[in-house]
Amino acid sequence: MRIALLQFVTLDGVTQGPGSPDEDTGGGFTRGGWLVPHIDATFVQRTSAWLDLADGLLLGRRTYEAFARDWPKITDPADPYAARMNTLPKYVVSTTLTEGPWHPVTVLTGDPAQAVTALKARPGRELQIHGSARLADALLAAGLVDTLRLVVAPTVLRTGRRLVTGPGAGSGLRLTRHEATPNGLLLLEYETTGQAAQAAYEGVTAFIGQRS
Repeated sequence: MRIALLQFVTLDGVTQGPGSPDEDTGGGFTRGGWLVPHIDATFVQRTSAWLDLADGLLLGRRTYEAFARDWPKITDPADPYAARMNTLPKYVVSTTLTEGPWHPVTVLTGDPAQAVTALKARPGRELQIHGSARLADALLAAGLVDTLRLVVAPTVLRTGRRLVTGPGAGSGLRLTRHEATPNGLLLLEYETTGQAAQAAYEGVTAFIGQRS
């Protein structure tokens, strides 16, 4: 299976608390709910289609516990996400959990990179990382993420937990799809290409194939 990272981010890279002011107040964060004013029908259609590609969810402990608290309460059959979120297999990377209430669930203990590598070897389509910014950062640094799907909100918060903060090699990305929704969200899809490329600037002509 491929590992796909789905993440809501602000323009300055904050991922914390997109859904409501009290979703995640860790570290004294008070600016949650920043995604909600920009949600529109295009966002719902695209993100629902992304979720349909998943054969399982790969989550960190904190995200799993938050989802386990909230998603089972959403029982409206017309909700475009709830049935899939509540029935997909969940794989939780944790050193403290032994079981969880939101089923079906498998707790992955030990080294996260080794556990995820073993999951990638299984047949299937995608294991999707939702939220779980610390886990996502670690797996991206380890070269285990295949696809990134980012929803970039037109807002700058200047505070809050960011997606990419930890040490490790840089990551090269290739843009495969992009779209702007009517309310200004950018929907970006990338494939990883290995380490981030580097080069020296040699003038504009070098980039259009006309060396003087």
